[in-house]
Amino acid sequence: MAYLIFSIVVAFLMGAVVIVIRMKAQKFPVNEKKIILPPFFMATGALMYIIPYFRLTGMEMLESLILGVLFSTVLIWTSRFEVKGSEIYMKRSKAFPVILISLLIIRTVIKIFISNEIDPGEIAGMFFLLAFCMIVPWRLAMFYKYKKLKKSLVK
Repeated sequence: MAYLIFSIVVAFLMGAVVIVIRMKAQKFPVNEKKIILPPFFMATGALMYIIPYFRLTGMEMLESLILGVLFSTVLIWTSRFEVKGSEIYMKRSKAFPVILISLLIIRTVIKIFISNEIDPGEIAGMFFLLAFCMIVPWRLAMFYKYKKLKKSLVK
């Protein structure tokens, strides 16, 4: 129980940090590297699966993948770009922090329900995979939108 409470508190703190970082990042122009690199940096976390404690069954992987892709659609839907001068910026969205907090709450509720049935290591593995499967489609969609907007600026 202490692990569950600790992990929920840490998740909410990390979520708050992500919201602050994302809001500050909107003050600076976007480029290809800023869009594509985060999933590559996050991918190093997959090294956790070397340790058997974190390994997942096929069904756990499928569940994480499906939830991650579903959650990414909300982020894709709310991520927009705007042009200021000759630079491209992420457009401020008042819905973005609300969506991130909502996703965090949904994850927390899921975690509470499955924590009695699944080992903490497997839960960690599932939520890493869920987050990765959420960020990759979101960033690919952002990259596509960015390239399309950048191409229209060149004309």
